[in-house]
Amino acid sequence: MSRSRYAGASPVPLDQYVESVRSQSIGKEVVHMSDLKAAFSDLTVSDTLLHELGPAMVGGKGMFMYGNPGNGKTSLAERITRAYGSTVFIPWSIVVGNQIIRLFDPVIHERVPLPRELAELRLDTRFVLCKRPTVVVGGELTLESLELDHNEAAGTCEAPIQLKANCGTLVIDDFGRQRVDPAQLLNRWIVPLEQRKDYLTLPDGRKVSFPFDPLIIFSTNLEPEDLVDEAFLRRIPYKICVPDPDEMAFRRIFVAVAGSMGFQFGREVIDYVLLNHYRTTKRQMRACHPRDLLMQVKNQCLFKDQPLVVTPEAIDEAARLYFAAFGGTAAKSAG
Repeated sequence: MSRSRYAGASPVPLDQYVESVRSQSIGKEVVHMSDLKAAFSDLTVSDTLLHELGPAMVGGKGMFMYGNPGNGKTSLAERITRAYGSTVFIPWSIVVGNQIIRLFDPVIHERVPLPRELAELRLDTRFVLCKRPTVVVGGELTLESLELDHNEAAGTCEAPIQLKANCGTLVIDDFGRQRVDPAQLLNRWIVPLEQRKDYLTLPDGRKVSFPFDPLIIFSTNLEPEDLVDEAFLRRIPYKICVPDPDEMAFRRIFVAVAGSMGFQFGREVIDYVLLNHYRTTKRQMRACHPRDLLMQVKNQCLFKDQPLVVTPEAIDEAARLYFAAFGGTAAKSAG
């Protein structure tokens, strides 16, 4: 009790944890086009983009997703794990020497019921059956969050995010916006990406090798070459641009979003939006614009106690308020 106040399932020795990660590695999964289309079924994604994402996911080593803000990079990254479509066993905790490290995190790891064929077996209850994890971190990410967090009162450690993301996906969102310098953050990943192992320091000062097995995705609206040097770009073989939608994609997104919100509208409304708020103003389209504009229209209808109908007048009012922060001019919008 003086050394550790841990109470719970017996922790798994590190060598057994390493073997469990190896046997369930996301790199062993082969993704097909049908898997991607199912994973992104609630999004409008072009076949061109799917053809670029697929090989990157099969490799399982990581990718940059870049492009203008508002085009769905985060939404894509969050859904990528779905394409792998399998569950994994994750230990409640692991032990290294006398140090217990808590790994299962109910915020990250989603437990699933045991299939009938497994429920009848005598399973190792030190492990929990979960969906493949997806860990998303943004501007709050620091170098300290990538290390073991020692709780002196409990005498245990909390696993860092990359350990919790093993056998799943780790998304570094808004990369380049973190408080830590991008070069420092990237240097921290060089060895794990190259060797597929990470070295963490225990409270007693020992450095121990842990498996590094997430598919790591750097999502940014900055150009990758502006953030990293050639040595690091070489370790992230796939750089995938998420482009602005064209008019056809914009129409599909508008129809899908309007339908999900319960709107009544005619196709001429979309023609009106495209002509008056994009072609005439030379404003660049973003995938988020239909959702954001229609949400404002919905709020107008609810406030005025009117039916959910999209009219040109309502769109004009929503666009005036939504695009006001960008100056409403073509030059500022394009910038």
